[in-house]
Amino acid sequence: MLWPNCPMNLPNFLRRRYRRGIRSMKNRVYLVQHGQAKDKEEDAERPLTPEGRRQTARIAELAARLDLGVAEIWHSGKTRAAETAAIFGSALGLMNLEKKSVLAVEGLNPTDNVKPVANGLAGETRSMMLVGHLPFMPRLAGQMINHDAEKSPVEFQHSGIICLVREATGWRVDWQLNPGNSA
Repeated sequence: MLWPNCPMNLPNFLRRRYRRGIRSMKNRVYLVQHGQAKDKEEDAERPLTPEGRRQTARIAELAARLDLGVAEIWHSGKTRAAETAAIFGSALGLMNLEKKSVLAVEGLNPTDNVKPVANGLAGETRSMMLVGHLPFMPRLAGQMINHDAEKSPVEFQHSGIICLVREATGWRVDWQLNPGNSA
């Protein structure tokens, strides 16, 4: 059975969610680990590699087809996270708005405390995307889902998206999309 406007080249698990209406529920947070970056020895700024840009663009294109309803993208401000956020922002249509929707925010660096961000997201009513680093991202997921930063139920991959949805009892993982499972 075909669903109206459902992109057929989505992975099967996302087609099912598309049919149910990904945007039908508010309070989603999309956690993204930055794309593959150059080594510090090669370039101290650590921009994305060509492969990192390609993988990020592919995942961002799939995210755009899902019409995630992301209101803002927050990133750490580090080059690799900013470039990843810009690729997602462009694919999701957030770069051409008068209101700046792709923002560098404090508190998303690799070793920052995750509790202030988790607490801030608990009060957020819009769907948000955060682009960050290890070990911050799995610690944030652990804090949001298990109320313990040391107990993350997910593994992050470069350019991958983990979708968390808020329910009455708290946050849970809804789906995960990585370069390896996006075909």
